Amino acid sequence: QVHLVESGGGLVQPGGSLRLSCAASGRTFSNLDMGWFRQAPGKERRIVAAVSGSGDNTLYLDSVKGRFTISRDNAKNTVYLQMNSLKPEDTAVYYCAARVIRGGTLGSRYSYDYWGQGTQVTVSS
Repeated sequence: QVHLVESGGGLVQPGGSLRLSCAASGRTFSNLDMGWFRQAPGKERRIVAAVSGSGDNTLYLDSVKGRFTISRDNAKNTVYLQMNSLKPEDTAVYYCAARVIRGGTLGSRYSYDYWGQGTQVTVSS
């Protein structure tokens, strides 16, 4: 079992920045692929960014490329999502997710076995 705890959400003005953190416990962290997903009201949960267990491979939603950066610190069992140049359309609940390393795309939400409780990100003036 993997336990995930997100932090770092909040209210920010358009153009601002936030950094989300997700602390994992329960399994060897480097054996976990990690992803950040988001879900806006009335919409499906979708991938924002993901990183493989080794950190060698990353994936981003097209609309966040160049603005968001996913990173991981395997010594701290933590994955981060640095979000810059935030837009109102980035408003959503952001979820951290984990899966035991496997082949295939990092972007499929159905391949992730463990989920955090979510943290709200609101971009508004």
